[in-house]
Amino acid sequence: MVHVLSGRTLLRPTDLERSRAFYAEKLGLEIYREFGTGPARGTVFFLGGGYLEVSGSSPEPPAPGLQLWMQVPDARAAHEELAARGVEVLREPRKEPWGLVEMWIADPDGVRIALVEVPADHPIRYRP
Repeated sequence: MVHVLSGRTLLRPTDLERSRAFYAEKLGLEIYREFGTGPARGTVFFLGGGYLEVSGSSPEPPAPGLQLWMQVPDARAAHEELAARGVEVLREPRKEPWGLVEMWIADPDGVRIALVEVPADHPIRYRP
């Protein structure tokens, strides 16, 4: 068995600076670290219990099956804040049949991002 100590999602966007600006300025993710210099520098963002590294580049957008899941304390407040910052909202927050409040946005390359609120009374918060 592999003993994993840490992990991160690596994202290779079509336009590095545009994606770095989206995650830093539009979403407001805090920077964990940067490496390299100039416009080709990589940026690693805090992502709750993990990290999102935006670095390098790709001639094509990431695979359509790639999606990010980010838990937020209040999906409706996140919706208002992101809409005010000009982020395109694919789907406004709504309570799903499984009890989570979810909204969907996309990054500049079309990577779908779920912003999820776990209500205080949801079973995911409790261990049986």
